[in-house]
Amino acid sequence: MSHDARPVFFDRTHTDDLIAYLAAAPSPYHAVAQAAERLEKAGFRQVAEADAWEGTAGGRYVIRGGALIAWYVPSTATPATPFRVVGTHTDSPNLRVKPVPDTGSAGWRQVAVEIYGGVPLNTWLDRDLGLSGRLVLRSGATRLVQLDEPLLRVPQLAIHLDRQVNDNGLKLDKQRHLTPIWGLGPVDEGGLIRYVAERAELDPAEVLGWDLMTHDIQPPSYLGRDRELLAGPRLDNLLSVHAATAALAAVATSAAAEELPYIPVMAAFDHEETGSESDTGAQGPLLGRVLERSVFARGGHDEDRARALAGTICLSCDMGHAVHPNYSERHEPGHHPVPNGGPILKVNVNNRYATDGVGRAVFAAACERAGVPWQSFVSNNAMPCGTTIGPITAARLGITTVDCGIAALSMHSARELCGAQDPYLLASAVKSFLEG
Repeated sequence: MSHDARPVFFDRTHTDDLIAYLAAAPSPYHAVAQAAERLEKAGFRQVAEADAWEGTAGGRYVIRGGALIAWYVPSTATPATPFRVVGTHTDSPNLRVKPVPDTGSAGWRQVAVEIYGGVPLNTWLDRDLGLSGRLVLRSGATRLVQLDEPLLRVPQLAIHLDRQVNDNGLKLDKQRHLTPIWGLGPVDEGGLIRYVAERAELDPAEVLGWDLMTHDIQPPSYLGRDRELLAGPRLDNLLSVHAATAALAAVATSAAAEELPYIPVMAAFDHEETGSESDTGAQGPLLGRVLERSVFARGGHDEDRARALAGTICLSCDMGHAVHPNYSERHEPGHHPVPNGGPILKVNVNNRYATDGVGRAVFAAACERAGVPWQSFVSNNAMPCGTTIGPITAARLGITTVDCGIAALSMHSARELCGAQDPYLLASAVKSFLEG
């Protein structure tokens, strides 16, 4: 079901920038760095968690690993001013390098990987893969690495050796069949980290830790006869991170920034795809502590914090499902979100999504103000429903939370697909929500 609004001009420059963002953010650490760079251009400045915070007006952000929390304090804010929070996540399902990465068999050099998140395993076969992530040095400093070159490949078994694969289905063993190759010869112990360190112009002896992962090096791109679709990696959920970043920067630099009735906040968490249970995930204390410290920095106390949270609303932005034309029977027949139909409001009465009637009204009002059409999404009763950071945030902070997103195909695949106009429509709705 769709909810039409007055026509919105499609600003393709937003999607062009999203494409650049996706290409520059193959890991959560890069996604955070790229978002911080955009916020810096909008006047935000980074603050350290270990430092004392000021309560003065302006934009600030904190980074912890693959998570970022940013907020803008208007000059008119009081200690009890409520927040408007946009919640997203920076991680995507992929193959991640194990602690002892160098392995091999039958004369092939290989890299040991572990499956991260819910991965459709076949989508990672026969793709040219690069490496990205971070290296942790002896000094405690970290160095981001991004090798956008064909280094690894998970080769599929030739059909001549499995002639019934099209009849019986492809069955992959996560331990045996997903190990990428990256060369020939005997196992080179320490070879992978030595190679990555040298490419980063570091002494391998200085590297004591790492968080590395694979990524498909094929760049994101427009797709289709009329270029009305967007195909790319990590749309779930970097599309939402990018939209939240753009919206927060636009709100903070608008003429009405100092008159905002709320404090706009962007929360980009890590580890959503594995349950959010970490110091940088939505189940951790990071967002709650940032909001609390923001209240206290402005001279507030526990009563002010309670009042601020009582009026706070969170918009949880994550990807949703468009109707798959080849599997339409798996979708709810009365709710058919379509690409370029605007953002979707996600509802599940069993609280897999956090949206209720109050949240629906908030979301609808934000879309109306922005002139953005929106759609409703609910799962087929016979199919299990996924979840988001929405219910986690609502339960942890006790705040009204709404789940929304973009309709897409191939969620969690190495490459996903959505409408090319929807990213701009989502960002417009998020901006309207933050403005209150």
